[in-house]
Amino acid sequence: MKIHILGICGTFMGGVASLASAESHDVTGSDENVYPPMSVLLESQGIEITQGYHPDDLPDDVDQVVVGNVMSRGKPIVEALLNKQVRYISGPQWLYENILKDRWVLAVAGTHGKTTTASMLAWILEYANLSPGFLIGGVPENFGVSARLGDSPFFVVEADEYDTAFFDKRSKFVHYHPQTLILNNLEYDHADIFPDLDAIKTQFHHLLRTVPANGLVVSNQQEANLKSVLDKGCWTPVESFSSSESNASWTVKLGHKSGKSFEVFFEGEKQGTVNWSLIGMHNVSNALASIAAARHVGVPTEHAIAALADFAGVKRRMQLRGEVNEIAVYDDFAHHPTAIKTTLSGLRNTVGKQKIIAILEPRSNTMQMGVHDASLADSLALADEILLFQPPDSDTSLQQIVDVHTAKAIIFNDVDEIVAYVADVARPSDQVLVMSNGGFGGIHNKLLSALEARS
Repeated sequence: MKIHILGICGTFMGGVASLASAESHDVTGSDENVYPPMSVLLESQGIEITQGYHPDDLPDDVDQVVVGNVMSRGKPIVEALLNKQVRYISGPQWLYENILKDRWVLAVAGTHGKTTTASMLAWILEYANLSPGFLIGGVPENFGVSARLGDSPFFVVEADEYDTAFFDKRSKFVHYHPQTLILNNLEYDHADIFPDLDAIKTQFHHLLRTVPANGLVVSNQQEANLKSVLDKGCWTPVESFSSSESNASWTVKLGHKSGKSFEVFFEGEKQGTVNWSLIGMHNVSNALASIAAARHVGVPTEHAIAALADFAGVKRRMQLRGEVNEIAVYDDFAHHPTAIKTTLSGLRNTVGKQKIIAILEPRSNTMQMGVHDASLADSLALADEILLFQPPDSDTSLQQIVDVHTAKAIIFNDVDEIVAYVADVARPSDQVLVMSNGGFGGIHNKLLSALEARS
């Protein structure tokens, strides 16, 4: 089949393209943002990509067009698609019909931690020689790719609550029909498509309606919003997990406050001890969820614990990009105040009193709309210095963060100015934490180069 993908360079749609190509489909695609690494990865698989969305880019002999949720009515290529009555489908629906419908799907949902938890789970299954397929919204370091078919019935998918397509406003995850479902957490996000938290809860409730009675829901007991979703109706056994409460199915006892070592308990019985490279209580919770989900498909808990010792993390999730003269530069895909707060907490518990310079680009649609203004300042409290990037064309104001953190927060309008400032003030043992869900003007390499030039 000849398939053309609109929005092919997004992480999800790029993964769909890779899976379609692996299934021997003839795949092409279009995107306005054709640049590495996704463009290079896809082209290495023989997938031809065109820049932009011109109607003429639709191949005359295409059998099906897979439409990414970046597309909207009014775009010339979408109007041409409809006018020509070309067969089209959403990415999530294509994934279900062509990859998932005959497999044991393990889905990871939640406002935060989906990518890391899905990566952990895929690695545990790989470590157990189950050779899973997966589609993840990031690149697990243990695999080096964000998607693969795998050689077993098991498929791990990051289950995003964002809407499916311009013609299907349901959340992506309702298409996946998981046998095993992880619910990490639930907060208000994606203000560009959800009017309030209840609207998101409704979508999560719809997701629960798709999980069979012989499946398993693994849910974070610490999350009151998840409890209210489960109370709406759940027809599947539930195993709870908690990094702080002792009455959940899965619990822990910390060996180090950073989360780098912890004992795992199931129904009060010790299962073993995780010693690994990740930090933060959020990752301890992610690990518990992954261990529970893997156990559901037959992986002994002790094997899952052993696997996590070799888990290498995910690109752009507290990823150490480099170290110059004992100054560490980290990259984190921060998109929400809770994620920012937990990331900073994990780093603080690891480095103690060492100076943390937090650099934030509030780039997500929800942040740009000002929805999180009230909680952003609090989320940054553990940093010693706060450098905020506000491009000149931004509609949001970061002044309220400066008003709260007067002595340590500065607004910049230029990436190179941030780089120059850090190169001037950073000293050995300082921790530079860059938080953005975009490319941020290549700031990570610029920081490392500037620090190297100073030495």
